[in-house]
Amino acid sequence: MNTEFIQALGELVKEKGIDRDVLLETIEQALTSAYKKNFGSAQNVRVDMNKETGDIKVYSQRTVVDESDLYDTFLEIELDEARKVNPNYEIGDVLEFEVTPKDFGRIAAQTAKQIVVQKIRESEREMTYNEFVEKQDELVTGEISRVTVRDGKKIVYVQIGKGEGILLHSEQIPGEEYKIGKTMKFYVVEVNKTNKNPQIIISRAHFGLVKRLFEMEVPEIQDGIVQIKSMSREAGSRTKMAVRSVDSKIDPIGACVGTQGSRVRNIVNELGDEKIDIVKYSDDMAEFIEASLSPSKVTKVFVNNKDKSAVVIVPDFQLSLAIGKEGQNARLAARLTNWKIDIKPESDFSEEDERLLLEKLEIDNLAAENAADDIEEDLLEGEFSDEEIDFEADDSLNNDFVEDESDEEMYIEDLTDEKAETENI
Repeated sequence: MNTEFIQALGELVKEKGIDRDVLLETIEQALTSAYKKNFGSAQNVRVDMNKETGDIKVYSQRTVVDESDLYDTFLEIELDEARKVNPNYEIGDVLEFEVTPKDFGRIAAQTAKQIVVQKIRESEREMTYNEFVEKQDELVTGEISRVTVRDGKKIVYVQIGKGEGILLHSEQIPGEEYKIGKTMKFYVVEVNKTNKNPQIIISRAHFGLVKRLFEMEVPEIQDGIVQIKSMSREAGSRTKMAVRSVDSKIDPIGACVGTQGSRVRNIVNELGDEKIDIVKYSDDMAEFIEASLSPSKVTKVFVNNKDKSAVVIVPDFQLSLAIGKEGQNARLAARLTNWKIDIKPESDFSEEDERLLLEKLEIDNLAAENAADDIEEDLLEGEFSDEEIDFEADDSLNNDFVEDESDEEMYIEDLTDEKAETENI
């Protein structure tokens, strides 16, 4: 190796952002291993590479010992012999003798090339990981590069800049087509480091995709005037979103829908005609639950604060609409509000039923208020922290958005080495 190699190394260091000293140290370590492999592993050696000229020298290292303690001549040298080299040597000192082989330059060049290539790949993987970690929970645009099938489930790979996203079967919109070359928007669920390229898990089914699309499309959301309070989604079919405005002059639903539905239409087109219900959020749970069952009309809502449940009375002709096809409307409303919702038709709810229910709710709601007062009192007395109080609520909120998981997670780490048959789409 020579100065041209060092100069080329310097350019790579600048271009790839690799630490020069670390790279040179790694090369020296690799050259030490290469020497031992080709010229003898019994001795201790040190490889020195001149950082200016690229010249490489190999030194055998031997420890100075007393004649009576000499055991291995490859690793040790007698004190008398050492002092023939330098009279100042003492027992325990280390002598170095140059043992650079004549043809070591060729081996050194090959080894250095391998290390440089390895470090470049590691650097690029690190840069890609750092880039996409910043994009976690955000939207990205990518082009579908390949589609494979594993255990009967389609897995889609998406080129996103220098990274490759993995769209698992569970993160796909049911019925959506993923053709090679097609450009789409995706939500970055998580980014994991691996021994190879970073694993970028993306989604088309996550509720976060819809949330980010609205944030892009609606300036009032970007500015913080309109807030998205909660969402529930069954990808490819329907999404419910609760919004509120911090400015009484701004209608939050109207802002999200846009003039003649232009804003929400753009999002629906991106999602493949998925229906989107936008409702007004309210701190009054009865009002919020009523709104969550839109487009159904509601007669009465009875809330039980103790167990976060509600009985909702609807006109008989609105019952099927309130429940929805296969229970979807009621299911999404329950997830949106994070409350249990029991829907009853007016014909099945008599005045006596209402009286009994109100009596029960009065007792339960009073118990809930007393429990809340006890918690507040304990907090004031320092009995436990805010984190302990919030834990259960936070956990239930997270569960509100949990999608069904599949066995894919058990082999997710193998996906970058996917050998499954590529599907022609």
